[in-house]
Amino acid sequence: MEKKEIIAQGRYVLDMEADAIKKVSENLGDSFVEAVLQMFNTKGRIIVTGMGKSGHVGKKIAATLASVGTPAFFVHPGEASHGDLGMFTKDDTILALSYSGESKELADVIAFSRRFNIPLISMVGNADSTLAKSSDIVICYPPFKEACSFGMAPTTSTTVSLAVGDALAMTLLEMKGFSKEQYRLRHPGGKLGALLLKVRDLMAVGDALPLVDDNSLMSDTLVEMTKKKLGCVGVIDKNGSLIGMVTDGDLRRHICSDLLVHKTVDVMTKNPKIIEDENMLAVEAVRILNESQITNIFVIKDGKPVGLLHLHQCLAAGVV
Repeated sequence: MEKKEIIAQGRYVLDMEADAIKKVSENLGDSFVEAVLQMFNTKGRIIVTGMGKSGHVGKKIAATLASVGTPAFFVHPGEASHGDLGMFTKDDTILALSYSGESKELADVIAFSRRFNIPLISMVGNADSTLAKSSDIVICYPPFKEACSFGMAPTTSTTVSLAVGDALAMTLLEMKGFSKEQYRLRHPGGKLGALLLKVRDLMAVGDALPLVDDNSLMSDTLVEMTKKKLGCVGVIDKNGSLIGMVTDGDLRRHICSDLLVHKTVDVMTKNPKIIEDENMLAVEAVRILNESQITNIFVIKDGKPVGLLHLHQCLAAGVV
């Protein structure tokens, strides 16, 4: 195949799948509403199942549901027939995927759901199929062709199923008022987790805070700075309010033979840059640090320091 032919083939597949998703979207109706409400009201978990390529899509749907506030897991229909049906309870809802609706491996799952009255939602391409006729709720796709030349390889059908699964998950997210904070708790690792970290998750607190009072000498300040190893010291008044900050830069600017006997208030930077919201995203705090060309920033509540955020802490956590 020449370059133009390769691109044309790729566009053919993408356009066909995009058109199918659009067609499903235009035909979305009561069954989708019923499925969402059933899943929303499920006291247990959503058990997703499917065979072959539908199974692979089902795993992704289950993972997406679970990550955005709807507890779910995937059960392979073959394994279900050999003991995994024990994972199903009457409080659960089953979501079964099969474009033909005739995957024989789903027979035991269907029978079990009917015997124990476990709600069964199906996503199929044939409303007259065995799976559809056995289901309580049927999301049936309008007719479309698979994207392969012989019309058999699961392509368009699996793309549509994946998209409908996303639509279910995101609608449930909105209905449940699932927050960014709840999302972060489910994604503590990797780049995504780092981007959702808050200042309070990284800041030094309590005894780790480098603080001296406004009557201290620079000898005391240097001891505190060295002990806490954060490259700065906050200066507080008798009420505990932050009035200044001494940094490595301040030391260099005021270096002299008798620096240690100077009063800290004479060396400190008055009214330093601060953060007053410990719930600020760390990535936003890093932006403030970068724009202000500083490496440390105190977190203040009611005028008093409750934390100190260091740029290195953010970098170590993957916040950039």
